[in-house]
Amino acid sequence: MSPTVLVVDDHASFRAAASALLEAEGFTVVGGAGDGEEALAQVGMLRPDVVLLDVQLPGIDGFEVARRLAALAFPPAVLLISSRAEAEYGDQVARSPARGFLDKWALSGAELARLLP
Repeated sequence: MSPTVLVVDDHASFRAAASALLEAEGFTVVGGAGDGEEALAQVGMLRPDVVLLDVQLPGIDGFEVARRLAALAFPPAVLLISSRAEAEYGDQVARSPARGFLDKWALSGAELARLLP
C-alpha cells in the first residue's frame, strides 16, 4: 500500500501540481491545506502517513505546525518544503521535528521516498 500524503501549501496551484506529481509516482494524496490551522485539522481527520509542509504559511508557519504534529500520539512523518534555500532558515530546519527538507522545485516521488523510513 502506498503512503498517504497531505500537501500543505498556501498556493493552490502548487498543491495541485505536487498532488498530481506524487499520485503519478505512486503516492496516495488524501488532501490538501492552504494554511497551518487547516493542516492541523486535516491531519486530525485524514490521518496521513506523510505531511508535505510548506515552511512559509499564513498564520502559523510550517515549523510550528511540525512541532504541533510531533506532539500527537501517532504523528505523521513531516517533510518541509520551500521555494527558499534550506540555508536561509538557519538552524530552524535542523531543530524542527521534520524528517527532512525539500526544495519545492526538486520535489519528486523519489526524493520524498528517500526521506521516509
